[in-house]
Amino acid sequence: MFNGSAISVKMLDGGIAELNFDLEGESVNKFNSLTVKELGEALEILDNADDVKGLLVTSGKPVFIVGADITEFVPLFGGNGDVDVAGHLGKNNDNLNMLETFDFPSVVAINGYAMGGGLEICLACDFRVMSTAAKIGLPETKLGIIPGWGGTVRLPRIAGADTAIDWIASGKEQKAEVALKAGVVDGVVAPEDLRESALKVLQDAIDGKLDFEERRDQKDEPLKLNETEAMMVFETSKAFVKGMAGPHYPAPVKAIEVMQHAARKYRDDALDIEQEAFAELAETPVAESLVGLFLSDQLIGKKAKGWEKKADKKVERAAVLGAGIMGGGIAYQSAIKGTPIKMKDINQDGLDLGLSEANKLLSKAVKRKKMTVEKMGETLARIDPTLSYDNFDDVDVVVEAVVENPKVKHIVLSELEDKVSEDTIIASNTSTISITYLAEALKRPENFCGMHFFNPVHRMPLVEVIRGEKSSDTAIARTVAYANKMGKKAIVVNDCPGFLVNRVLFPYFAGFMDLLRDGADFQQVDKVMEKFGWPMGPAYLMDVVGMDTGHHGQAVMAEGFPDRMQGTYKTAGDAMYEADRLGQKNGLGFYKYEMDKKGKPKKLVDEAAYELLAPITAERKEFTAEEIIARMMVPMATELARCLEEGIVGSAAEADMALVYGVGFPPFRGGIFRWIDQMGAEAFVAMSDQVKELGPLYDATETQRKMAAEGAKYYV
Repeated sequence: MFNGSAISVKMLDGGIAELNFDLEGESVNKFNSLTVKELGEALEILDNADDVKGLLVTSGKPVFIVGADITEFVPLFGGNGDVDVAGHLGKNNDNLNMLETFDFPSVVAINGYAMGGGLEICLACDFRVMSTAAKIGLPETKLGIIPGWGGTVRLPRIAGADTAIDWIASGKEQKAEVALKAGVVDGVVAPEDLRESALKVLQDAIDGKLDFEERRDQKDEPLKLNETEAMMVFETSKAFVKGMAGPHYPAPVKAIEVMQHAARKYRDDALDIEQEAFAELAETPVAESLVGLFLSDQLIGKKAKGWEKKADKKVERAAVLGAGIMGGGIAYQSAIKGTPIKMKDINQDGLDLGLSEANKLLSKAVKRKKMTVEKMGETLARIDPTLSYDNFDDVDVVVEAVVENPKVKHIVLSELEDKVSEDTIIASNTSTISITYLAEALKRPENFCGMHFFNPVHRMPLVEVIRGEKSSDTAIARTVAYANKMGKKAIVVNDCPGFLVNRVLFPYFAGFMDLLRDGADFQQVDKVMEKFGWPMGPAYLMDVVGMDTGHHGQAVMAEGFPDRMQGTYKTAGDAMYEADRLGQKNGLGFYKYEMDKKGKPKKLVDEAAYELLAPITAERKEFTAEEIIARMMVPMATELARCLEEGIVGSAAEADMALVYGVGFPPFRGGIFRWIDQMGAEAFVAMSDQVKELGPLYDATETQRKMAAEGAKYYV
């Protein structure tokens, strides 16, 4: 009946038509402009056909439909007045409305991921049968928008307001059993039974055993809630979701408001309300930023997969040298993702600490019912604690994670190289020490690179893979492949002191030190930067990192970049370190820490910290929020720009994602370079000019000044 590049329609026995999504040249189905166009053409043919008694909707790929092609939506975001948002959404809304009003019933067989628009077409069908292997959801609020093809209209009418609010505001993907219990799907079956089961449901609808017209009436009519019930459901949810989402993410609350406003409306009027709200959100910087992050995440994933394809072999066995908290975290992450790992230390206490860390993380997963006891046992069995180098010649990658001391690392790396095969890749988990320098201890420097994990390993998604001067593509490719296998976001960077993330983090800390020197209150600075969007302010962050770690890192930065990172005065950080106020690790830093009921450190104000800083800081001075933001962010932004200009990182997108994943830069701002783009390079340079007398760290680069003059952007 129809045979396009994205969709085909053919007749089966008994008057049943099958509409199949199978987008040519793509590994997944998605709603791009071609798919939307062909769906309209296919539905017109079905609407005009005389012999169709029922419609089966299927996918020819392992997934159903992953959603809209977000790359085609990019022009909609950021207040581009030349784009017709309503027109862009309207084409597929017309398609789904037509599907919903055929003279015959429709059943969709959901064989894999049905996300966003992929779920919205399922909701437009009369019945939904889902594979146990599939997952569904409406993740749009994670992109700063709301569903635009009827998700806020159909889901509450099918499954109730509570379910719709939960699913849409959270944006989470949902498993088959959850979807069945919520009433979003009508049946869940094994993958091999999906097609037959969907056809059986369709035949029952054709035979009149299932009332598909009643289903449609339910989706077309207002919600079955009286005014009091509606007020209770929506107002309570808005308050809760607003508290969870915070002030920087308007989409979850807007989605609830849309459902509330449309609750007393019929379908078409409700769709108009949804469309208007979608357009409103699409114009916000938050949506532009979050969509940008989504695309940047796809880019780094694609690059990492590209490196993995270049790998000479799969990583089947790994090892970590140095147990403890970090080594235990690396061992846990490797083991839980299926790669057996040796964990070596020089003493039993270190091994015990590493195993304790892995056991603690696994026990928490069991307690939260995210893992069975059997799976925990299997995972622990993949960790082989050892005090010797026995069988190290049989591993594919070894991660060195000993103390952050260049001399110690040289000795350990040289010793390790003699214990592994000539083929083994050695990666150092150093956070600041030059990979090129560390490679001087090795006979095969081409088999060596950096693999910088962030603490805690199991939570922090980023891994910096650092290329030294003599690191080979083979070393980089196999290390990235291992990071991928561990479920991490790998970004390849070139060698320099601090690499990428720490190199730009220390200028941020330097800006903080300068503020305290000039009389700022560290609590005020923390509050301003948390309001800016950081998960914690700089004082709190330094306490979490540790003053000893920061002291060491600052020394490395000063040696590497003496022109702008060499300290000229005793800082608040120096004072804390000298007073043995190391932060959370010993309970005293800028704040003091006590364990709460859950065993987590609780931050408390400590007047002793102010007394300690009084002799080395100016008289207390009140700074405006704008002054604090400029003095904190300009040093970080200019250093990140230097990293891009020097080729330390390959693209603005990778640089931005590294800071989002590595240190928690506020996602709603889209990364530092997108933050600069949104304010404009000219405005950023003006901000820099207001503080550049403080030193070279605050001075915009020549490239940034040229961008300001030309009106250029980092993202085109």
